[in-house]
Amino acid sequence: MLNRRGCGVLLHPTSLPGAGGIGTLGNDARRFVDLLASMGMSYWQVLPLTPPACGNSPYSSFSAFAGNPLLIDLDQIVADGDLSAVQYEENPNETSIDFESVSSCKLEYLRQAATAFLNNAGASSKQEFWDFCNTTPWLHYYALFMALKQRYKGRSWDKWPSGLALLSPDKYEKSSVELGAEIGIQKYIQWQFFRQWRRLRRYAAGKGIAIVGDIPIFVAYDSVDVWSNRELFLLDPKGKPTVVAGVPPDYFSKTGQLWGNPLYNWDVMGRQKYVWWVERFRSMLDLFDIIRVDHFRGFEAAWHVPVGEKTAVNGTWTKAPGGNLFDAVFAALGKVPVIAEDLGIITPEVVALRDRYDFPGMKILQFAFDSGPSNAYLPHNHHKNSIVYTGTHDNDTTRGWYSSLSDTQKVRVSRYVGSNEVDTVEAILRTTLMSVADTTIFPFQDLLFLGSEARMNVPGTAFGNWGWRFTWSMICHDLASSLRNQIECYGRCNPGGT
Repeated sequence: MLNRRGCGVLLHPTSLPGAGGIGTLGNDARRFVDLLASMGMSYWQVLPLTPPACGNSPYSSFSAFAGNPLLIDLDQIVADGDLSAVQYEENPNETSIDFESVSSCKLEYLRQAATAFLNNAGASSKQEFWDFCNTTPWLHYYALFMALKQRYKGRSWDKWPSGLALLSPDKYEKSSVELGAEIGIQKYIQWQFFRQWRRLRRYAAGKGIAIVGDIPIFVAYDSVDVWSNRELFLLDPKGKPTVVAGVPPDYFSKTGQLWGNPLYNWDVMGRQKYVWWVERFRSMLDLFDIIRVDHFRGFEAAWHVPVGEKTAVNGTWTKAPGGNLFDAVFAALGKVPVIAEDLGIITPEVVALRDRYDFPGMKILQFAFDSGPSNAYLPHNHHKNSIVYTGTHDNDTTRGWYSSLSDTQKVRVSRYVGSNEVDTVEAILRTTLMSVADTTIFPFQDLLFLGSEARMNVPGTAFGNWGWRFTWSMICHDLASSLRNQIECYGRCNPGGT
């Protein structure tokens, strides 16, 4: 799918417009798909769709398999008959998300809907719900985990009573019975998320738009994944991590990034033939057409930081299974369409792993101008099997980035893209489209020429991220036609689009 010239847009669904304070999988998502199709786009790239935990980040989740309840469209729940009506609060700022307010409001509505549905013995979709429950292997553990988190007021699982924190079979059975009502609510919420997402994915496919999803390599410590699979992670007998994940000092941080995620016990995973990863990729293929693997280099070696360190400086690279894992995944699932996020410190071994499976890597134009003409991110050094971005969710918008450059740096950029300061962003977009690389992806903010106020995430900061949204009024009337003309000019127009 990625071996022909094409173009796409990066936009997380939370950034969509609409009532309720956050983007959803409803009518505005379909309208966005229509916009992509009219532009001649081939791809819609999203961030992880899992339920966010720490700091509202989609890269820190209570589950690597579950869906984000905040993305559920309540209007579709009303249409299903599980809610009589929804009263949305006035939102004075349409371009940012108040996660606390949205969460409390939406989760209460979803609980009401779940209770009504579960108490309605004659609901026409009851069989569909039970089929989902019976065919979703991770669902019961997730629902039990979330029910226990509610019982213990959101505390991390390692702060629960020992029989539940270090889950024993008898406690599993007893809790499953005691918390049956809440478990049912959690399962209903997941059912609604997945049925709405699958409807949206089918709609996108009908418009010729493939969905690019994102799979973070690591999982959160306070997650059902670690709680129910402790043997798969480097933990001590009390369930505490011995080392945590991060990256050494790099472009984004002089002291590195201390992510804090637990690290995998690859020896145990290998003895189990990497079945956890096989199932994870299987679940991602059920959601997406193409999977971007975040921090791909972690499959070759990961940065292990001892617990207690304040920064990520004092870590060590520790080998990971590399090809053994992908061989197991492909043996079970066939060739999985993967994009390798190969940014940062990339060794020959990482390049060899990427190229062994012919995975396309990533080229970021914002990284292209800090050295001479041999910089690998400059378009004249690109190669076909790669994905070119102006920036990612971790970068400033292109307009914000350009504004932050020194005068000397601005001259360097303008000379390369053939622009003056007024039209530089437009010239950078055009230069990206001209690349020999098969695929280009634009953050939607760049197509709207927005500044730093529209930035999605600042790595290394815990607050103020992930909340940006656009409004339909930001889109000028000729955006689709002008972009389509450029995409056609550079041979990237989607022949299946409308």
